[in-house]
Amino acid sequence: MEENIRAEDQVSQQDEQLDLNEIIRIRQEKLFELTREGKNPFEEVRYEKTHTSKQIKDNFESLQNAEVSVAGRIVSRRVMGKASFCHILDGEGTIQLYVRSNDVEDYEGFKKLDIGDIIGASGNVFKTKTGEISVHVKSLKLLAKSLYPLPEKYHGLRDPDLRYRQRYLDLIANPEVKETFKVRSKVISAIREYLDGLGFVEVETPVLNIIPGGANAKPFITFHNTLNLSMYLRIAPELYLKRLIVGGFEKVYELGRMFRNEGMSVKHNPEFTMIELYQAYADYNDMMRLTEEIYGHVVDRLGTGYGITYQGQKIDLKPPYERLTMIEVVKKYAGLDFDRLDAGQAKRILADKGLDTQKSDTWGELLYLAFDQLVEDKLIQPTFVIDYPIEVSPLAKRKKGDPRLAERFEFFVMAREMGNAYSELNDPIDQKERFLRQAALRESGDEEAQMYDEDFVIALSYGMPPTGGLGLGVDRLVMLLTDSSSIRDVILFPTMKPKK
Repeated sequence: MEENIRAEDQVSQQDEQLDLNEIIRIRQEKLFELTREGKNPFEEVRYEKTHTSKQIKDNFESLQNAEVSVAGRIVSRRVMGKASFCHILDGEGTIQLYVRSNDVEDYEGFKKLDIGDIIGASGNVFKTKTGEISVHVKSLKLLAKSLYPLPEKYHGLRDPDLRYRQRYLDLIANPEVKETFKVRSKVISAIREYLDGLGFVEVETPVLNIIPGGANAKPFITFHNTLNLSMYLRIAPELYLKRLIVGGFEKVYELGRMFRNEGMSVKHNPEFTMIELYQAYADYNDMMRLTEEIYGHVVDRLGTGYGITYQGQKIDLKPPYERLTMIEVVKKYAGLDFDRLDAGQAKRILADKGLDTQKSDTWGELLYLAFDQLVEDKLIQPTFVIDYPIEVSPLAKRKKGDPRLAERFEFFVMAREMGNAYSELNDPIDQKERFLRQAALRESGDEEAQMYDEDFVIALSYGMPPTGGLGLGVDRLVMLLTDSSSIRDVILFPTMKPKK
């Protein structure tokens, strides 16, 4: 078989005819036989590779007839009489090996290899009659024995549940999946590169918190035995990063995992990756510009161009992005002018539209409810929604001239929140009052309301300069740039309910 064979063509005809337990038994017996002969492959500690499959294919003209050493997993084979072909999969693709009985020491041993075995091979680069770049093997070594067969001949691995639970099989059977995670790595590197170039300092703050703060979300609870103390996995690093601004840092960021004990969906995973940054002497307008610059830099590094397609929808990521106040966007998409409505009128209108208004009493709460339920799913192109109600923005500064609102924005693409930013509240008296209101909400049963953080209020009391803060979701950005429909497609090991 002299053409490239996809990884799904992975099960030999012999394996097809046997059940799984019998296949495993046969493969284990092969391993025991090798061990009895002193050829246990798991005793091999290293193998000297000289080239990858891609390097050989990209540089065939200079490597033709040269001796190379390659290594990888057998994903297809065609065993004939005295000459055979197989393809191995390495970290960059597949390459064909040509193995002839007169050229290798143990041709019978090669014939006993299985799909999934990992081998190393040395030989000369050549091109077959059909034009496929290959390696004519002169020596071959088994490096690891695959005791389980790879899944689903001809169809690859398509069962989403199995793909996410056993990502290693997904990566073997669907090599394109690896490209998604290479893009993810480039996105993270590009974000760091850009912020480092602006003089931001990357820092690390605690993942285990005594008080979970920085966002309205239900935390995961754990317990520290030595301290005899309940602790929480962080929901955001915000309050620690602001402490650093108080301490004299002027530009800081943290890129890492956050944990929120919330529902799971194509947009939500209980643990996710976020970049959060703070810049002294800046406001939320600066954060909007910085968001556009970060997105532009990432797109530039990926080389995708500003025009992308996500799930069939064309998206233009070229800045500047549209800016609309929450009042404007609700008027535009829901036909409700909150500048002309009081709380009572708004509540009656929203109730008539079928919205649950039981937990929303103030004008600001009702404005946010209208936006969340009637507008958010219409924000397809990149849009900054600015000036949020103060009730849902406990860590943001009030907007000058309109105390009902906060200098806060959220950034949306494809009806998904991609980022959140404030002109950060630095008034310790106001912050204390808002914390107390959040604590009251929590006492009344709102598990997502924030706890009172006395030490943070004390830190603000020493003085924090005017500061802009920004949080951007990394997973959703990668989803957008890889046209992935589910967040599980861009997290290597997403959270899964255990099988019984």
